[in-house]
Amino acid sequence: MGQTIIEKIIANHSKYDTVKPGDIVDIEIDVRAARDFGGPNVVKHFRDYDLTVDDVSKTFFTFDTNPTGSDQKYAVNQHICRQFAREHGIKVFDINHGIGTHTFIEEGLAYPGVTALTTDSHANILGAVGAFGQGMGDKDMAAAFSKGSIWFKVPKSVKINFKGKRPEGITAKDIVLNLLNRFGANELLGYSVELYGEETEKMTLDERITVASMGTEMGTVIIMFPPDKKILDYCSVRAGKPVEGVYADDDAEYEHVYDIDISKFKPMMSLPGKPHDTVNIVEAEKVKIDSAFIGSCTNGRIEDMREAAKILKGRKVAPGVVLKIVPSTDAVWQQSLDEGIIKIFKDAGALVSNAGCAGCAAGQVGQNGPGEITVSTGNRNFPGKQGKGSVYLASPSTVAASAVAGYITTVDKIPEKPEVFTPEEKQKKIEKAVKSEKKTEEKPMFAEGRVWYIPVDDIDTDMIFHNRYLAITDIDEMGQYTFDNLKGYEDFAKKAKPGDIVLVHKNFGAGSSRQQAVDCFKSLGIGAVIAESYGAIYERNAVNAAFPIITYKSLEGLDLEDGDILRADFMTGEIKNITKGTVIYAEPFSEVQAEIYRNGGLF
Repeated sequence: MGQTIIEKIIANHSKYDTVKPGDIVDIEIDVRAARDFGGPNVVKHFRDYDLTVDDVSKTFFTFDTNPTGSDQKYAVNQHICRQFAREHGIKVFDINHGIGTHTFIEEGLAYPGVTALTTDSHANILGAVGAFGQGMGDKDMAAAFSKGSIWFKVPKSVKINFKGKRPEGITAKDIVLNLLNRFGANELLGYSVELYGEETEKMTLDERITVASMGTEMGTVIIMFPPDKKILDYCSVRAGKPVEGVYADDDAEYEHVYDIDISKFKPMMSLPGKPHDTVNIVEAEKVKIDSAFIGSCTNGRIEDMREAAKILKGRKVAPGVVLKIVPSTDAVWQQSLDEGIIKIFKDAGALVSNAGCAGCAAGQVGQNGPGEITVSTGNRNFPGKQGKGSVYLASPSTVAASAVAGYITTVDKIPEKPEVFTPEEKQKKIEKAVKSEKKTEEKPMFAEGRVWYIPVDDIDTDMIFHNRYLAITDIDEMGQYTFDNLKGYEDFAKKAKPGDIVLVHKNFGAGSSRQQAVDCFKSLGIGAVIAESYGAIYERNAVNAAFPIITYKSLEGLDLEDGDILRADFMTGEIKNITKGTVIYAEPFSEVQAEIYRNGGLF
């Protein structure tokens, strides 16, 4: 039986000739990179465990989340990483480079068949060139820095065939938003997706990057584009050597094959709150906006800059609207300067910042305030992701047109005179935002409560939630069965109170993939689970369900007894025994975990 693209790449980087879905294998990582967010934790792991760097030529830091260093915490993080890099001879793509994944393509480090691991959840953007990229946490990254390899579970593959011709005016962003409209955030969850068809082959590198970058929002492991001659030629020049593509065998096995008629695609946008809540733009037309943003790893390429400039040339941003533009890399910024694009942006009244991720992860620009309505080319619009306002997602052309119009619109419907807010409308928006702000309670970034100290290793999912209850689908009914198969704790559910904290030892949640083993704690209102380590699937299930789990290194010094009152700070990792007045430090939430937790779940 033949292999898919991802199966071949994984096999080529493992000790096996072939692999199949479900296999868990160690794979060598060709590119290992930590960002300014997460990088300091990688450094901490190295120092705590006395690790050594496997191969400095394959190891990098990228400062793309906040390249301006405008936030004190980011400035400190970058300095920690720089010092570590100097000590070990590691190359840093510093604040003057831009988004790391894009830099890897430009620098010839990522090309067809390569494996890459970064602390960027959109590392799967590298599927645009037929490479395997994954975003993972700081523990995985520290392991990759040190061992040169990590374990990975081979995913099942799906094939999507585009049929028909792409309609005039349908951008790459429209294509991926149409796919989100078709598949939502979970129909392709955990799959490697391969795209085929005549219109796929016509896509430029920049367009492929746009589509691949939102594989994360679709729940896929990666969206793979089989590299054509143009991509191979580009990557060969960048890498300084001949590059060959990796392609699926004719008899490769796919879990599903979908034929999608691209000729029926419409201009789309995502409504605030959920990237997959997509609608035809006509359903959101005439919504007045306060700000607009063009950039991110999804739409910060030179083609995006050119498209925006074409619309903004000779026009002005509507009064009262703020337009922020951030190219993805310094090379794109320089090319925009050389082509006169930056001047067009400035003449139109836009703010242009240096290359980077911009609004994501509270970066250098792109944030909005309560009540503010933004139309953005980003890939995520979860509540709080790009500020406290409402964010619509759209293509660069739609964002540019909307910035000129003062409301959401398309290029062909830009009015002669922009729409502006009247003083009365502005006051109503402010009052509404203030009321909304009072009503909206942000999720607390800590847990405080009575601790159930269960000094046991290897508490598996059958002990947590036995398989005889797996037919239960109502989360409200799950709590009563929590731990009823764990000896000595059969009455846990009857005695547990909302806010209680469960503290255990190693390998909590080992065993099956059942989500109920997480949801039963949510059903009871348990504040958090604290463990020395977790089963791999359980850990991901808990994070994706926005259930707080914390990992500690040692309990030494906490002087813990069952029933003590604990307070666990998710962002600092501080665990304080309030009863005894003692403190230890565990691992703080990663960027991804914090984002999903604030969002209330992956979706």
